[in-house]
Amino acid sequence: MTPFGEAVRKLRLRKGVSQKEMAAALNVTPAYLSALEHGKRGTPTFDLLQRIAGYFNIIWDEAEELFLLARFSDPRIVVDTSGLAPEYTAFVNHLAGKIRNLDAATIQELSRVLENGGKSG
Repeated sequence: MTPFGEAVRKLRLRKGVSQKEMAAALNVTPAYLSALEHGKRGTPTFDLLQRIAGYFNIIWDEAEELFLLARFSDPRIVVDTSGLAPEYTAFVNHLAGKIRNLDAATIQELSRVLENGGKSG
């Protein structure tokens, strides 16, 4: 599941609607909505994001947060390391091979490093 899929599921459950009901209201198939919630589909279009925000009648700040989550929820990432030093390419490939084996604490620490501009601590 992606961060966006988790957020949509929570909004849907909070509203007390099924995937089928929500899909009909958004004019998408229940299968598509299920795949989106489970992280089996890429980033939704801006149009769909707006329809989702409207469906849940969420305020601008919450909608903006949902849009940001969508941006960071594509389950199939491509990292372009062309023009960078070889160790960058090696690191990204190594991460891709090991990502499923990293525990939550390691992910949190790596996220902190990224948030601090690449500096640990």
